[in-house]
Amino acid sequence: MTNIEQEEKGRVRESTPDNLNERVDSSIRQSIARYKGRSHGEISERIRELDQEWSIERTLEVNASTLALSGTLLGAFVNKRWFILPGIVSTFLLQHGLQGWCPPLPIMRSLGIRSRREIDEERYALKALRGDFDDISPKSSPTEILDTVRTT
Repeated sequence: MTNIEQEEKGRVRESTPDNLNERVDSSIRQSIARYKGRSHGEISERIRELDQEWSIERTLEVNASTLALSGTLLGAFVNKRWFILPGIVSTFLLQHGLQGWCPPLPIMRSLGIRSRREIDEERYALKALRGDFDDISPKSSPTEILDTVRTT
């Protein structure tokens, strides 16, 4: 599979066992079912929650940065052996950037941390339930379509 095909499918999902992907998908379906028929305000509140949800990419980056900085400081001020920590963490981050997988990924996925794409899927399904896309028609201009998607 080429890198472009992996990006389209989602590299995190591609690197995650099917049972964990199904658990994430089931959670998204349950959320959509829970909000079906709810008020505009309740759906909007859930969308605001999704806007604040940390994706697996952000979680990996923040954790890697924290560990790398901690290892650097400990190496500089405590013991030079701590310099191995930023080396390991940087390797994991590089591996994730190139392959879409790194050793912490399965742990984070089992904790239910979702990819940005999975969060966006739920967000746009809820926006569709809320009726945000009713104004879009085949005759809408690209600018109108983009403006509708960006403001909803």
